[in-house]
Amino acid sequence: MSTIRSSLSDENRETTAKALQGALVDLIDLSLVGKQAHWNVYGKNFRSLHLQLDEIVVSARNATDLVAERAIAIGVSADGRASTVAEASSVPKIHDGQISDTEVVSLFIDAYTAIIANMRERIEVTESADPVTQDLLIGVTAELEKQSWMFQAELS
Repeated sequence: MSTIRSSLSDENRETTAKALQGALVDLIDLSLVGKQAHWNVYGKNFRSLHLQLDEIVVSARNATDLVAERAIAIGVSADGRASTVAEASSVPKIHDGQISDTEVVSLFIDAYTAIIANMRERIEVTESADPVTQDLLIGVTAELEKQSWMFQAELS
């Protein structure tokens, strides 16, 4: 039982909590995969990707904090434990060891495609349940779509 009270009905809080938790695990995993790729990327585009991956990590971590704090604000817990993230994330897995620059670009295009599809579903289900959360998710999704575009442009 939370000591934080929310103006949301129990049903709307539950719907919103599920959307926020899904966003949270995807964003945490995106930041982890970003760091893994950052450390292990190689190839002719190493330098630019190495720097771009750090930008992704910072952006994902900032969004993670916004999402987690919104969950707490409506009276639900944010679960960012490694086991929860590993079990529930929609981010494609990254293999261990070195990864070529072209593999990194493809991996992140796939990651953004999956995350954005889920975020758009979360935006839809929070429309009437909690427009404040919906607004937050719209902002996060806009940034994800910008990053997705940048990776896609690298293959053009």
